[in-house]
Amino acid sequence: MSHAAFSPEWLKRFTDPYALLGLSVAADERRILKRYRTVAKQLHPDALMHVAPELRQFATQVLPKLVNPAYQRLKQDKSRNEVLAMLRFKVRRLSRDQPLNPTGEQSKQLLKVPEPEVDVFYEQAVDRLCDRQYESVANFESCTQQLSELNLVYLRRKMGAPVIREKRTGLIATSSVPTAPASPSDAPSDGKSASGLMYAERHYSRAQEYLKGKNVQAAIQELKDALKIDPQNSSYHCLIGQAYLLSKLTGMAKVHFKQALRLNPKNAVALKYAQQLKVTMADAPGRNSGGAGSAAKPTAEKRSLFGGLFSKGSTR
Repeated sequence: MSHAAFSPEWLKRFTDPYALLGLSVAADERRILKRYRTVAKQLHPDALMHVAPELRQFATQVLPKLVNPAYQRLKQDKSRNEVLAMLRFKVRRLSRDQPLNPTGEQSKQLLKVPEPEVDVFYEQAVDRLCDRQYESVANFESCTQQLSELNLVYLRRKMGAPVIREKRTGLIATSSVPTAPASPSDAPSDGKSASGLMYAERHYSRAQEYLKGKNVQAAIQELKDALKIDPQNSSYHCLIGQAYLLSKLTGMAKVHFKQALRLNPKNAVALKYAQQLKVTMADAPGRNSGGAGSAAKPTAEKRSLFGGLFSKGSTR
């Protein structure tokens, strides 16, 4: 293989670290580490003693120049969030400039599959491509580019139409969510289609599963999608508040706990965290009334975030 293949221009074709490792953008730390070890083992000289010289030469360069840097970008929460932010920005920019028009067959299918099937189809497509990604030089180029495109299409499906994405602050404001017909705050489900609410509940359920697996960023994204459909749901605001708290974004957590209590002043979980965070708001009763969680000790807060997150179901 020619060294010119690793020229700066060639390397610039592969900027998505998830695609380079053959990973779903929803992968958590354990999946990322497991996949990295698989690829590193596959590209180790001892595993390539009996393959063509071209593949051996490719492996000696692709591991330090692309695979290792990709893993370094994904192994830490902060840099991983930066990568996802970059990919989402790219999706918004591409969608704004022109309709997203994928070239890969699986990406085209992903753009059209029904909403309930998006996650399963995407994960299966990623698995199929990563299985043969590092079998040859040609496979690497083809599969990595297809994975990169697949990731963008998946994020496009999960983000919804770019014109209705959340503002740059990342806060969900009920006044900025036009995805569903507005409904009175005292009857949040009236006027919404049953299918829309069903999709919102699916996002909510997936967020719960992500939080159980400590994949907080994926949970936040699912809850944002749920709130776009049903912004008047106290439970959704309460859970995203807890997710932001786990991410140490206390300010954003407070915003959603306040909103949860505005929508349902009896939401016991929101009351508990509002008291722990010393949230001040005129319409958040129960702060001094010995309501749910009033006796909680500060030392129990950290333990309750994961251990007690689902032990009490919040009420709408």
